[in-house]
Amino acid sequence: VLIAWENEAYLALKEQGGDQLEIIMPSLSILAEPTVALVDKVVDSKGTRKQAQAYLEYLYSEPAQHIIAQHFYRPVNPNILKQYAKQFPEIKLVTVNDYFGGWQKVQKAFFSDGAIFDEIYAEIN
Repeated sequence: VLIAWENEAYLALKEQGGDQLEIIMPSLSILAEPTVALVDKVVDSKGTRKQAQAYLEYLYSEPAQHIIAQHFYRPVNPNILKQYAKQFPEIKLVTVNDYFGGWQKVQKAFFSDGAIFDEIYAEIN
């Protein structure tokens, strides 16, 4: 059993062959949205503001969303996502803020010293 990000599971299928592996998708998962940002201090000090701004604008364009889907990441554009419906079955996605009370609460409950992760880890060792 491998518990992995969706894109990593699809890459494993592509690299290892679909006849040897099977992906089991949950009906509910946490929406993972890595942050992308233009950081003024950094782009100004490096002289890359124009390139960084162009990248951010392109990232959400239709051509970029197709590239994203082709590399096994769920596109955020709903029309593009529909075009890849076979690849990305519908899953109810929830956010940490809405469903678990935010990252500070999750960090304390699950990942701080002595929290749930440590309890689970101690039981299997």
